[in-house]
Amino acid sequence: MSAQAPVTHRFDSRDPALIRTHLAASFGTPLRVRVGLDPPRLWQHRIDLGPVRLTQAAHCGDLHIDLAGPDALVICQAVTAPVVRTAAGERHRFAPGDVFVLAPPRHPCTVRWQAGSITTCVLDLDLLARVAGTAPAGPASPLRLAALGPAPPHLVRHWRTTTAYLREAVLGDPEAAGQPLVVGAAVRMVAAAALTVVTDAAVDDTTARDRRDAGVGTVRRALAFMERHAERNIRAADIAAAANVTPRAVQLAFRTHLDTTPMAHLRGIRLHRAHQDLLRADPERETVSRIALRWGFLSHSRFTARYRAAFGVPPSRTLYR
Repeated sequence: MSAQAPVTHRFDSRDPALIRTHLAASFGTPLRVRVGLDPPRLWQHRIDLGPVRLTQAAHCGDLHIDLAGPDALVICQAVTAPVVRTAAGERHRFAPGDVFVLAPPRHPCTVRWQAGSITTCVLDLDLLARVAGTAPAGPASPLRLAALGPAPPHLVRHWRTTTAYLREAVLGDPEAAGQPLVVGAAVRMVAAAALTVVTDAAVDDTTARDRRDAGVGTVRRALAFMERHAERNIRAADIAAAANVTPRAVQLAFRTHLDTTPMAHLRGIRLHRAHQDLLRADPERETVSRIALRWGFLSHSRFTARYRAAFGVPPSRTLYR
């Protein structure tokens, strides 16, 4: 349940063997690299966030990469490099600006990456299943990929906005990047955006058992768990597991009995914990922003708006009372 602090890797090499090893680590799968007539050179900046790896990479030359099939979802964006990818019997050409899935998870593919830059995001399948609410624990359910071609423009904008926010607002702020609740929320945000970009239209997987389990007992168990662990990077799947039901059931229970979602209620608990910290804080040593970050609120303006709505005054009034 703990969020992993960001770990940064930088790479710059002309050695084909080192390039192959580094790309294999980035994609999380064995691969073979074939180079063109020009000697290759690869630059790469990768940030590991536990179940998510974000990479910005550029190279000169012409790389042909045969991948065994990542046990993950890989979303790519061709920034300045044309890319040709063959996977699952389909061949697609991607122009700069296109966003696409590298291949169905665990399926081999072949990529021709021409000179230029791309970005990739590698997401663990277990994370995606938990964010989607299809598995409280255990093996992830198969993803329903909408298509292997370029994502439509409105989803490309959504993906770019989400990943840019993660890079700039979270990872670009050392104080925010050091807060487990902030990093955990950012990881789930990117996973949710990935599901929106690449999967088929949402399917209602609610079962008869989920509906039976969506009672007040489930709500009570979930609330008790959230109150005990609000300072930890808990997810909807953790709340469901504590209540001994599926994520679908706990979502339905909160909608039915509280007209909210588990994670929205958890944010409310954390808002009240932040209020208590502000009441106890020494204004000479603490700031509103630092306390907000501690409780997972990255946006100062949103935190202020929520705080004012809940307590009738801005958080600064509480701190400097």
